[in-house]
Amino acid sequence: MTDPAAHLAAPAAAPAPRFAGTGPEHCIAKRADGVYADPQVLGTTLVAAIDGILLANNYFLGLDYPVLIKALYGHGPELPRDAQGRALVRIADDIVPFDPVRRALYRAVKISDGEAGYYFEPVFLPDEEGKEAPTRLSVDEFIADMWMKGIRFGIDADAIAEAIDTGAAGRIAVARRLDPRPGIDARVVEVSSDLHRSDAPRQLANGKLDLMSFQNRFPQIRQGERLLQKLPREAGEPGFDLSGIPLAPDLPKDLELGAYAGPGTKVEQMLDGEFLVAQQDGFLNVDPKTSRIAVDDKIVSHDGVSAKTTGNLNLTGDYEEFGEVQEQRILEGEGITVHADVFGHVVSRGGAIVLNRNLVGGSARNAGGSITVQGVASRAVIQTANGEVRMTRAENCIISGTRVVVEQAINCEILAEEVEVEVAEGSAIGGLKVTIGRAGPRRQNEMLVFVLRPDCSRFTDAMAQIRERVGEFGELASRRRAEIEALGARADMRKYLQLAPRIRKGELVLTADQQTQFARLSQAVLPALRELGKLTQELKSLEAEQQGGMAILAQLEAQRSARAGASSVAVGQLDGDVQVRALPYEPDAGSVHDLPARDVKARLRESVGAEILFAGSSGEYRWDHTAAEASA
Repeated sequence: MTDPAAHLAAPAAAPAPRFAGTGPEHCIAKRADGVYADPQVLGTTLVAAIDGILLANNYFLGLDYPVLIKALYGHGPELPRDAQGRALVRIADDIVPFDPVRRALYRAVKISDGEAGYYFEPVFLPDEEGKEAPTRLSVDEFIADMWMKGIRFGIDADAIAEAIDTGAAGRIAVARRLDPRPGIDARVVEVSSDLHRSDAPRQLANGKLDLMSFQNRFPQIRQGERLLQKLPREAGEPGFDLSGIPLAPDLPKDLELGAYAGPGTKVEQMLDGEFLVAQQDGFLNVDPKTSRIAVDDKIVSHDGVSAKTTGNLNLTGDYEEFGEVQEQRILEGEGITVHADVFGHVVSRGGAIVLNRNLVGGSARNAGGSITVQGVASRAVIQTANGEVRMTRAENCIISGTRVVVEQAINCEILAEEVEVEVAEGSAIGGLKVTIGRAGPRRQNEMLVFVLRPDCSRFTDAMAQIRERVGEFGELASRRRAEIEALGARADMRKYLQLAPRIRKGELVLTADQQTQFARLSQAVLPALRELGKLTQELKSLEAEQQGGMAILAQLEAQRSARAGASSVAVGQLDGDVQVRALPYEPDAGSVHDLPARDVKARLRESVGAEILFAGSSGEYRWDHTAAEASA
């Protein structure tokens, strides 16, 4: 009996046509460099082909079992590929006969709980003299025998080879079932770090802690921010029984992300997944009963703003507070309404600030909206970069805005484009348009009124230059007219200019002699005609330049009048010494009032060198740009 190892040294078979033939074996080709399977017909077709070969008492010599399993069941590492990227399915070195005598060496396997066990022990074959001679099992034969016994998947070829090499007797597991890998149920994960309240101190960019601010007292969300993400269910991977039958995994559970969507949120399908997204800027609210998430545009608090309750607040939406804002606490947001006294600082990025009680020792600042103080403001700073300030009573305050309306101002500094004060005492008030019902000093504080008078010197200088230029154009035009008149006064030019139009219109028909005389006349005046045309063209250009200059002058005059006309002051009743001064400013240099509080105070209290328009203690006073022009 020939030992199976002898086949390894056998000469290579002659090349066979690739995947030619009929029957199930046609997808397997035996070539000089090995046995190949057709990559186009893997799977069940290849299983049938393998069955056909092994049933014919053959086995695969030098079998690459992992490649075979990948080709049959798609399990295992990827198949190697050639230079063109095509899969190479080389499953063995050769196909050789399986001697029935050697087949008898292989015992039955014991299958239990998805595992096949085999008892290895020494094996013998009769030699030429009929005596029992020891021999060895073959891994390739072992796999072929197990295949015919129904075990096709999960064979541990390495364990079999080790058992054969050691020659030790004992039972080992030679094949194992592959259990299916379960899938993953659909689930929801948080993708925003702002979904939970945190009263821990806020960490700054430099790593230090801000003990005056909480990490996230009121979770706030921006429009378009992703809150939750649905991770879709993931299918598991099938397993395989020892017979090669697929074992399907259970279907993972699914869920609807819309069940978590409350007011202000919506579900959006994006390129990178399905998300619950905020539809607006606002504050997060999670219903503990339904787990629904809502984003509201306003938060209402009754706890006040203090070091114990909230710390400093930096919000992105509207905020309504029924408690006090304590001293040195900062409340920043969009629209802010406080129903109690404010001793700290209220800052808005563009909404309306409404303080329904008093503002004492703190400040209210708005980057682009109105400020209203219903109670008394004392020793406070009230400023808006672009909006109206409306107050009832202000004492020792610095106030600025686009428009400021105050019922009673005492010892205040007020700077705005437009100011309306019913009663002003000991204050310094400046604006483009200032209207005061009654004004007077307050104890040691004098009453100062500043009208911001726009600087129009740039317009005046430009107009003077343009007038000078227009005059030059007029002088040149007069010269050209005189030269044109002088040319036209020549006898030959006058005669030509009288005849030429009539001849061109056909009103005058010349004889042959007359035509000759007219030709000589035309030739004689030709240089003068050319000069006349040149002078006429120059005159038209000069007149156009002159008209353009006059139009620019009119435009500049209108702009200067509009700029100067924006300034006025009216004091209905003088109740003590009042000074009205003109404070020059450049409108193109920036805002009149958008200055730091200390600069507002300095500009109004330290402008002692400004031109005095009026100083008196009784009666009334009114001034506008017409009065300024009359005095000039």
